[in-house]
Amino acid sequence: MADVFEEYALGAAWDEMFSGPAQPRPAYKAVRAALEHFDPSELRLRADQVARAFTDRGVTFAFDGEERPFPLDLVPRVIAAEEWDLIDRGVRQRVLALEAFLADVYGPANVFRDRIVPRSVVLTGSGFHRAAHGIEPANGVRVHVAGIDLVRDVDGRFRVLEDNVRVPSGVSYVLENRRIMTRTFPGLFAEQRVRPVDDYPVRLLAAMRAAAPPDVVDPTVVVLTPGVANSAYFEHALLARLMGVQLVEGRDLFCVGNEVRMRTTAGDEPVHVIYRRIDDDFIDPLHFRPESVIGVPGMLNAARAGSVTIANSVGCGAADDKLIYTYIPELIRYYLGEDPVLDNVETHRLEDAERLEFVLDHLADLVLKPVDGAGGKGIVIGPAADEKTLVNLRTQVAKNPRGWIAQRPVALSTSPTFTTDRFAPRHIDLRPFAVNDGERVWVLPGGLTRVALREGALIVNSSQGGGSKDTWVLAPDFDPDAVSPAQSDGSDAVDGQLDPAEAVAGRLAGPGADGFQQQQQQQQQQQQQAK
Repeated sequence: MADVFEEYALGAAWDEMFSGPAQPRPAYKAVRAALEHFDPSELRLRADQVARAFTDRGVTFAFDGEERPFPLDLVPRVIAAEEWDLIDRGVRQRVLALEAFLADVYGPANVFRDRIVPRSVVLTGSGFHRAAHGIEPANGVRVHVAGIDLVRDVDGRFRVLEDNVRVPSGVSYVLENRRIMTRTFPGLFAEQRVRPVDDYPVRLLAAMRAAAPPDVVDPTVVVLTPGVANSAYFEHALLARLMGVQLVEGRDLFCVGNEVRMRTTAGDEPVHVIYRRIDDDFIDPLHFRPESVIGVPGMLNAARAGSVTIANSVGCGAADDKLIYTYIPELIRYYLGEDPVLDNVETHRLEDAERLEFVLDHLADLVLKPVDGAGGKGIVIGPAADEKTLVNLRTQVAKNPRGWIAQRPVALSTSPTFTTDRFAPRHIDLRPFAVNDGERVWVLPGGLTRVALREGALIVNSSQGGGSKDTWVLAPDFDPDAVSPAQSDGSDAVDGQLDPAEAVAGRLAGPGADGFQQQQQQQQQQQQQAK
């Protein structure tokens, strides 16, 4: 058979799989060997199988007004152990600095007095809420869950693109991607020691319970969702189910005597920890938008009284404002006394008149981002923008410099991505998820790799038509050169335990292309008999 990577063309960006033409990087050798001789029609069949499986499980998203299965590419993103060690240390460091910054902003405000960050920068940000001032979390944690977006530049270095500590989403895709990949390509998991991701719900629940008020022995934890119309509702329901806690809407909760209580068929009962998936503006109509019908009136007062913990805390948006992003390296040095493990992307703040003038004169060479934007909305990539867009952008930026940052364009790394009949390079990023239980910041080994499916596109968000990849982090003692399909029996263990992905692969016993075709033929025969 022809090699499906034969016509794969490397671009100017760093390629995750190949260091040169037909030269796979060590971590990808097993993946390349397993995929290179697949027939394109069979790859398309497997891609369709993945899409059907996601549709059946409700793993969908709304795009252009249509509910679609979330695209999962067939080629995993593989991260070597030493690379992951760097990411793990960098993300943990970042979360600790953001945590310290929030405690300071809503407390003694030393960061302003020491002139590390101007007070006006924080107070004018949309994510800062005066109503959150003085609320002391039970175990000192405000950022219980964080999603730190990383990109790899042309030199292969990981850089932080932005921080997400309000209501970070996407971890459900990490869990579902792994579940589907172990069934679609089970043989691959027998050839490599991939670190598992399925203990995330356990870690999350432990962090929620650790955040309960100190006098509560057996806390009641709930997941608060805006409802089924929310684009991330599948994730809310999945996490509640995997943690074994109640999924509630605002109408299921009420406040009395500065306590939050939940309506049940056996009567109301107290709630101690609320893992909220609702934005600050809608969470409590007494303090924020009075017209909100999805929040709980009085919930912030209960948090202030210490009878309930809101995770993530109200007001965390003060730390992930994109203008605050530019100060994070200084904040790491200020609070932790360390140099940043992961660098930012080169970014310009526009409060200085001279810097603003420079940016306005070079809009065609920069990426402009609104500081409170989300989901890729409002971003203007100067080199790809037309003249009319740049003229409008110049007017907006000149009118409101505080509302924008400018970044040097980064050629996001590329990864082979299956198109209609071949593999082609597409730009990707990575969102590792961190869980803070007050004792330790734990980073999920892998995270969400997002893919810009359109050729040349740099915006990877699902709301802009992006997809994802399963992210494999190899075990620390795994040597890709020492394992071949003939040598591996899938029995390797990680940290003394069998990797769940490998256990699933063993049970499914999928030997590769021939076995997959036999399964498809058997299913077709059964369908014909049923007819």
